[in-house]
Amino acid sequence: MKKVLTIAASATVGVALLVPAGQSAATPAAPDLPGKTVTSSGYTPPAIDWGECDNARLRGIGAECGMLIVPLDYDQPDSTKIEIAVSRLLHTDSDYKGMIAANPGGPGGSGLIYPLLAPAIPDGVGAKYDWYGFDPRGVGSSEPSLSCDPNYAGMGYDRPDYVPTEEADLEWWRDVTSGYSDSCAESDAAELLPHMRTVDVARDLDNLRKAEGQEKLNYYGFSYGTYLGQVYATMFPKQVGRFVWDGVLNAKNAFYEANLDQNVQFDKNMDTYWKYLADNDAAFGLGTDWTAIRSGYYDLLDELDANPAANGQLGPDELGDVMLSAGYYVYGWVELGHAYAKLVNEGDGSDIIAQYAGPGDDNSFAVYNGVQCTDAKWPNWKKTERDAWRLHEEHPFLTWGNTWFNAPCLNWPAESHKAFKVKGNNVKSKILMIGETNDAATVFSGALVTRRTFRTSFLIEGVGGTTHSGSLSGIACTDDTIARYLDTGELPRRRPGNQSDMKCDPVPAPQPAPLAAAKNRSFKAGTTDRMPAVLRADLLKAQTIGR
Repeated sequence: MKKVLTIAASATVGVALLVPAGQSAATPAAPDLPGKTVTSSGYTPPAIDWGECDNARLRGIGAECGMLIVPLDYDQPDSTKIEIAVSRLLHTDSDYKGMIAANPGGPGGSGLIYPLLAPAIPDGVGAKYDWYGFDPRGVGSSEPSLSCDPNYAGMGYDRPDYVPTEEADLEWWRDVTSGYSDSCAESDAAELLPHMRTVDVARDLDNLRKAEGQEKLNYYGFSYGTYLGQVYATMFPKQVGRFVWDGVLNAKNAFYEANLDQNVQFDKNMDTYWKYLADNDAAFGLGTDWTAIRSGYYDLLDELDANPAANGQLGPDELGDVMLSAGYYVYGWVELGHAYAKLVNEGDGSDIIAQYAGPGDDNSFAVYNGVQCTDAKWPNWKKTERDAWRLHEEHPFLTWGNTWFNAPCLNWPAESHKAFKVKGNNVKSKILMIGETNDAATVFSGALVTRRTFRTSFLIEGVGGTTHSGSLSGIACTDDTIARYLDTGELPRRRPGNQSDMKCDPVPAPQPAPLAAAKNRSFKAGTTDRMPAVLRADLLKAQTIGR
């Protein structure tokens, strides 16, 4: 789950009209009580009209696409309807296991291409399932699709410093973040805003299950998608089949406190990256003293604030946004290291700015806010500022950038609600959870909390790793366990106490070539990956909607 203040592009631009009221059952929906178990969403969806997909990759694997019609407001199931874009790839193995839906996280990530995940499961187990992708309400190809201000926080490059040591910088960020919230209130899809909570998405997911005539839902969730899985399991425990959660969010901290946890762990992970650069001086030429590399980074931020690089486009915010990926996962460490070394050693920021997304489609960011700003109560500016300065003192890498990224919630135009209380006591099915020890986006302590909440869960730990949601990366210990679980539904016995149940190797850091041979070479996600490269890239994009 999480973020850069640049707005990552998502699948589809534009806002469609709401669908007129159509078929539904007459039973009113149950109210959204915290932690409430429900046996039905109070609505019966019409059958999905499956047809050809617009996406060429989905067509290439023989997937079908369609629209799931659901209520805008589940408290009024006979009223206005919206459409959820869905895709499916039917099983090809006679040992059929049922449907499995996947969500990449965000919130706000498009999941329509996730039937591509099927061949990534070892031993052909993926072929035993019907794989379903979907764009959650407001996202991508779903209708309406939420957009507020595609140029938000861009306005070109070299924005005011995230760290508001100058009053003018603080006021600028307060103005633009509150202005974004105002733009959302005026969006053509503003009718969505009161109805974008995770409980709404969970009900949509259950209606997908019902539309396909399945008794159980199997599910593979990454990052925020693990929280969606927890909410679904709490609401519909009897419908829980085989659930895989990778990069487990602590539901008790959703979402403000989770962001504070990120500020601490991202700072630590960047220390790991500075050490990596120092240990590979022959490849990057930045020296062997990692503390000097770290202090040089913060000196460079000050220099870029005064004199932006890359033709005035690369300021401290842009550099920080690009370097953030190193705290998320190891996949691009080599490429990023060469780009950073080129900036440091030659004063050339072209390779860094080439990795910066810049202004663009804000659909994913709009939905990110639409979910987290209403899912739970948000503190006022006084507490937000106090927490930011407190954490910045010891953990400066991300704290203020993260603060401004989430600041639209301070003025969000839809009501925030009491946090949904996740409970696992009614879930009888076994659940597989995965996380690396130093995951910064969803800190590992949250996986341990979730393990205690769901007594039927089993937790794999990628020991010492820093990669977020890195399953199916070719680590046999992890990937083979996923395959066996999806094939049989069985997991090893849990260990006693507050600890992981299985310890595996983490996703390994790539080994760079010596500097003389490294020109134009970079580590590519997918080199040893089971996951298709296009899907890994999409997953990384979805996870960096937030931080």
